[in-house]
Amino acid sequence: MELKKELKIFFWIAAVFAFAFFMPIESARFNTAIAATLDLVKWYAQEHVILCLLPAFFIAGVISVFVSQASVLKYFGAQAKKWVAYTVASVSGTILAVCSCTILPLFSSIHKRGAGLGPAIAFLYSGPAINILAIILTARILGFEMGVARTIGAVAFSIIIGSIMAIIYRKEEKAKKEEQMNIVPPPEKRPMWQTSLHFFTLVLILVFANWGKPAEGDTTSAWYSIWYYKWWITGFFSLVLGYSLINILKIKWQWVLGAAIVTIVTILLSNSFIESDKLRPLVPMLVGIIALSVITILDKVDEENKAWTIATWDFAKQILPLLAIGVVTAGFLLGSTHDGKSIAGVIPNEWISALVGGNSIFSNFFSSIVGAFMYFATLTEVPILQGLIASGMGKGPALALLLAGPSLSLPNMLVIRGVIGTQKTVVYVSLVVVMATITGLIYGSMF
Repeated sequence: MELKKELKIFFWIAAVFAFAFFMPIESARFNTAIAATLDLVKWYAQEHVILCLLPAFFIAGVISVFVSQASVLKYFGAQAKKWVAYTVASVSGTILAVCSCTILPLFSSIHKRGAGLGPAIAFLYSGPAINILAIILTARILGFEMGVARTIGAVAFSIIIGSIMAIIYRKEEKAKKEEQMNIVPPPEKRPMWQTSLHFFTLVLILVFANWGKPAEGDTTSAWYSIWYYKWWITGFFSLVLGYSLINILKIKWQWVLGAAIVTIVTILLSNSFIESDKLRPLVPMLVGIIALSVITILDKVDEENKAWTIATWDFAKQILPLLAIGVVTAGFLLGSTHDGKSIAGVIPNEWISALVGGNSIFSNFFSSIVGAFMYFATLTEVPILQGLIASGMGKGPALALLLAGPSLSLPNMLVIRGVIGTQKTVVYVSLVVVMATITGLIYGSMF
């Protein structure tokens, strides 16, 4: 009998029993926190898993299987020119428009393919932080100067944090560089433009399927027009994906056509029988994803197609359980805030509002910490901050939360730890929090 192992088992049994025995079900706050947890889990499942995460897993699979290691090393590797690597990584958010969780499979994929730690971290931060839609919304609702400050801060953060991480772990980076010098990449299987077309088609499907609703009353802007026609645009790029599957991946056209027909029938049925505007697109998207998985994993012409789906599944297995734990924990502690409603967690929202007033070091630091641990879906941080500012939140702490929140969350941290380890994760989170605090303090003293 291994004593350490048995003690660990005993500890968990005792912990679960103690929680059940002392569960404060008579406490209103506890019950509210449970309701907030379930609400956040349900909302996350409906809003992000099918439309955000599943397409992101397939995009990560493309990087893992179809994007050559030589291409990754060229732009992100330890031997790549620093200004190229950090420039590409720091502006990636303007293309991807993803949240802190959706970026994770993409980060994991380029890291596994040999990307240097610095550029990979810059990519990890910038993906959600430099979301062009969120920046526009910030400028329109919270003020032009806040939008500019968020843009400059996010770009600078990605480069500075990535560079500091590379310096701290320079010995590892040096070893990686030496190792990569001995790598002889295999010849490209297909022209780069074909792989790029396939990759960016999936990215554009992800972007337009998740295009955010414009501000209330906005019915004339380009943003509104794209939102209004977003499913037609998504459908168009789905047709482009069909072309890519047939002509680039060489999957039988009969299989692709069959998958398309099943998806179209599902769209018609969903429009006829599902009343909710939010739920109506989820069924066709899920059916389309399942159909794509089936035709790729059963393809016997090219083993890479099967490997694509397997890689996608591997990312899902790695990331989804950790995200689930993180969402449950964040919902219980910090509550659920979305769609104009707010349910408090164990930590009351009033406490948070009261602690972020003024422009002290503490208020900025506290805002950074809350932003780092709380989950913000893409674009939701702006209306949340609007409410907090109305309740007395200072402009400095508001910017601190904007710079820390979108790129970090408790679910996000758990997954990052699984990719780069505990120590690097702690260093990365600490750098984001410290820099957000300092930047918020400076901004608050100016405005």
